[in-house]
This record gives sequence, structure tokens and C-alpha cells, in this order.
Amino acid sequence: MLKLSPLTIRRINNFKSNKRGVISSYVFLSLFLISLFANFIANDKPIFVKFNDNYYFPIFEKIPEIFYGGEFETEADYKDPYVIDLIKSDGFLIMPLIEYSFDTINYDLKLPSPSPPTLENILGTDDQGRDVLARLIYGFRISVFFGIVLTFFSTIIGIIIGGLQGYFGGRIDLFGQRFIEIWSGLPVLYLLIIIASFVQPSFWVLLSIMLLFSWMSLEGVVRAEFLRARNFEYVKAAKALGLGNTMIMIKHVLPNAMVATLTLLPFILSGSIATLTSLDFLGFGLPPGSPSLGEMVAQGKANLQAPWLGLSAFITLSLQLSLLVFIGEAVRDAFDPRKVV
Repeated sequence: MLKLSPLTIRRINNFKSNKRGVISSYVFLSLFLISLFANFIANDKPIFVKFNDNYYFPIFEKIPEIFYGGEFETEADYKDPYVIDLIKSDGFLIMPLIEYSFDTINYDLKLPSPSPPTLENILGTDDQGRDVLARLIYGFRISVFFGIVLTFFSTIIGIIIGGLQGYFGGRIDLFGQRFIEIWSGLPVLYLLIIIASFVQPSFWVLLSIMLLFSWMSLEGVVRAEFLRARNFEYVKAAKALGLGNTMIMIKHVLPNAMVATLTLLPFILSGSIATLTSLDFLGFGLPPGSPSLGEMVAQGKANLQAPWLGLSAFITLSLQLSLLVFIGEAVRDAFDPRKVV
């Protein structure tokens, strides 16, 4: 059985004492887990098909229409009543809860796009006839995943650069600070506009560009912690015992610096999500057609006669960021040495 130290137990109790943060963490994790299975919740392909006493999973494989006895060799359209009748003639199929993917166009709308909410499209459709709820689920997943990946790599780079500056000081710190002052003054938005003019922005291209600047949000905190800790007695004792600088930084200084670092992570994550949403809103984010909360906000702005577009995106985004802020407050309380439950 894992035995926790008294300090860890106190931090866990401090986190639990913040009821709003605990509830927010449960809600956020639940929503994120649901979005991870978006392909099984919102999709225009069946989850499971039984045909000719064989079992198939069209979500994971492309099955041509001719396989079911149809006429075309292209992938079967499971929204077509003809294909559904072919399958049901010698089997059955199980469709997801929402029978639309993020890029599925509903051609059977009774009203022009964007159409209002109906039983088939619970939150209505956007200006291209795509289901809003399906795009929200996929958009939530991609925004959180983008924020987590960006936060992870930003944290690693920020800790390495801030740790080197703070621990060694001197010229390394001087040149590092001058470089950061120049680098932080570069206009990120203009650079994105220039890059987007000759390179099609993709998930990883956008992530790489944002990573060039996002690590600076954590570097200052880590640098200050390393500057403070390098003069402590246990660091001097480790040096006297012949321990190398790398081992001292990893084993002795870094654990103390991580307290301030961890309290900032939820806020950095929410900032990453907000940045991606802003770029998508301006049209310099993910490729056109991608499920994006920012793109839905832009659609709401362009279609004021369809309030369900703007309201759906706004409620989802505000809930997402609010939960992360509440979780950040609980993490801050957990690592606060002055707070005792």
C-alpha cells in the first residue's frame, strides 16, 4: 500500500477543503472523458454492425456499399435509407447517440441553415448544416488536448531555461533575461498571420508556433525559485559532498521549485485554450472545417439571427475556463504552506 507523507496528506486535505475546486475537477474530468469518446457518441457511422452473421465496426474500418449488396464501391453512407435497409435485410446496426459527426452535413433540413434546435439536432445546425452539439463535443476535446500538450511542453522548456538561469546566475542569467526581453516583445499575432500566408496552419504547426512563446509564462517563476534555493544550506551541503550541479538541481532544488510551478499549471492551461479560441475566431487557427469553439463563436457573430450558435459556444467556453480557474484555486490552496485544515 502506498504510504503518503504527512505533507502530502495535508496538501490533499487542503485541496479537498476547497469544495468548489473539488466539484470543478470532477465535472471537468467527466466532460473531458466524455469528449475522448466523441467518436462513439457523435458519428455518422454505426458503432456496431451485424451482417451475414459477421460483426463489423465501421468506426474503425471503411466498408464499401457493395459489400452490403449495394451498387457503389465507395464507402457506405449510413445515413442513406437504402443502405440501412440493405443491412437490416440480413442483420442490424447500432448507431451512436448523435448520428452526426463534426463534419456531417444534414441535407434533410426543413429550414435553411443555420436551422434552429430540433429533436434531431438538439442545439440546431450551423451555417453549413452541421450539427452544433457534435461540433461542441469534438471542439471541447481538441481544445483541451491542445492546451494540455502546449502546457506540458511549455512547462518542460520553462523549467529547464528558468532553472539554468536561476541556479547558475551570472552571465547565463544576464544573457537569458536580455533574450527573453527581446523575444517576448515580438508580435505573436503578426507572426502567425505571416506564417499562415504561406503555410496552411495545422494542429502541430500551430502548437509549435505557440510553444515558441508560451514557455516564458513559467520561466520567471522557476528562475526566482532557483535563485532563492541555490543559497540554502542543503544545497551547500550537497556541493560540499561532491554532488554534481545536475543532480543538485534535479534532486534538491527542483522539488522545492515545483510547488510554485504546479499552482500555475491550471491557469496556463486555461490561457492556452483561450489563445487557441482567439486565433480560431480571427481565422488564423486550425484549418477550416475543424471543430473549434472559436470558429463557432465567429459563426455566432456572423449569424446574429441564430442565437443558438453564439450561446452554445459561449456557454461551453465559459464553463470550460471557469472550471479550470476553480481547479487552479484549489491547487493553490493545496500548496499554500500557510493554510492548515
